[in-house]
Amino acid sequence: MAAIVTESLGKAYGGHGNPLHRAPEVLALHDLSIKVDAGEIFGFLGPNGAGKSTTIRLLLGYLHPSSGSATVLGRDIVGDSEEIRRRTGYLPGGIAFYDSMTGAEHLAYLSRLDGQPSPLRGELIERLELSKRDLGRPIRDYSRGMRQKVGIIQAFQADPELAVLDEPTEGLDPLMQRAFYEIVEGRKHAGRTIFFSSHVLSEVERVCDRVAIVRKGRLVALNDIVELLARHRRS
Repeated sequence: MAAIVTESLGKAYGGHGNPLHRAPEVLALHDLSIKVDAGEIFGFLGPNGAGKSTTIRLLLGYLHPSSGSATVLGRDIVGDSEEIRRRTGYLPGGIAFYDSMTGAEHLAYLSRLDGQPSPLRGELIERLELSKRDLGRPIRDYSRGMRQKVGIIQAFQADPELAVLDEPTEGLDPLMQRAFYEIVEGRKHAGRTIFFSSHVLSEVERVCDRVAIVRKGRLVALNDIVELLARHRRS
C-alpha cells in the first residue's frame, strides 16, 4: 500500500470577499500528484517558499486543500486527519516548545497527548547524545541544536508508521547530522516510511530513495536518486 498519494492537490490563499477589496489569490501549491511507497525514504526538495511546508500541512490536516485530494496511510486528509496524525510522527520546521518545561517533561507530555507508548525514546536520546542533565534543564536554556534534537526524538519516539520531517537537520552539527541519517535509515530498515522535506540537495541524495522537486508550488521533477545524481553530474 502507498503511504501517501496526492492527486492534483492544490492550495490557494486569498481571492475571497468583496471583489473591490479582495486580495489577489496566491497559489501556494498547484496540481501536485505524487505517490510515496510504504517503506521508502522520500525526499521533497525545493527552495524556501516552494510549497513544501504547505504540502505537509495539507497532508496532516492542518490546512484544507483548495483543489484535488490526497490520502495518507490509506486515509483521506480531510475526513480522517485525526487518525492520520495519530499514526504519524511530525517534525515541523522551526519547531516551538513550552520554554518552561524541561526536555524530559516535554517528551513525556507529547507522548501523553498522542496516547502512544514511546519505545524508541531511550535509544534516540542516547544516539543524539542528550544527557540526563540536558533533559533536566528548561528548554528555554537550550541551543538551537538541542531543541532540534528534542524535535527529532518526539517525532520518532512512538515508532510511527510514517514520519514527516520538515527541514530536520537545521541547527545540527555535522556529527549529529550523521547520527540523524543513521536513525532515518534504521527506521526504513524496520519497514517505516519517511517523508523528508529539505532545501539541501546533498542530504536528500545521501538518504532518500526517490525525490520530488518543487518550485513555486509546482512539481518540476520526480526521480529516483540514481537518476537525480546522473542529471546532477551532467549539469
